[in-house]
Amino acid sequence: MSHHTAPLVVVMGVSGSGKTTVGRLLAQRLGVPYAEGDDFHPASNVAKMRAGRPLDDEDRRPWLDEIARWLTGHTDSGGVVTCSALKRRYRDRLATAAPHVFFLHLDGSPELIAGRISARQGHFMPPDLLRTQFADLEPMGEDEAGAAIPIDGTPEQTAALAHAAVTSP
Repeated sequence: MSHHTAPLVVVMGVSGSGKTTVGRLLAQRLGVPYAEGDDFHPASNVAKMRAGRPLDDEDRRPWLDEIARWLTGHTDSGGVVTCSALKRRYRDRLATAAPHVFFLHLDGSPELIAGRISARQGHFMPPDLLRTQFADLEPMGEDEAGAAIPIDGTPEQTAALAHAAVTSP
């Protein structure tokens, strides 16, 4: 990644992998703006998810377009945005938003993530939903700009690994 520009990072991974926590910590470390990917969903998607219905690619298109627009707007300032970005075609859409989008995949086993979700107060995720997420996950290809970061440490440790991956030449 070139260093005359601030990093533009998409923190990706399945639900429960810690995208928001790590994304915020990483943005603080980098001194760049942070955005929560879920905030970019249109109201129709939010209603669908509340009803427990999975989103399809058609639902996700306007959402990915909004995240892409945010990335384009932060090309110069840099920024960190969270987005599950499980499928290659979603990442390809986001990668076109700016010349140097870097994907950070928060990588953990289904068992680890299921344990974390069940430990969260007030958070409920049906096991089927987590299975679906892992089924949808297409790991990054060698031709994609990014890194997979293990999440078995604390959020601070994960953010430190993320920071190192983003800032290493």
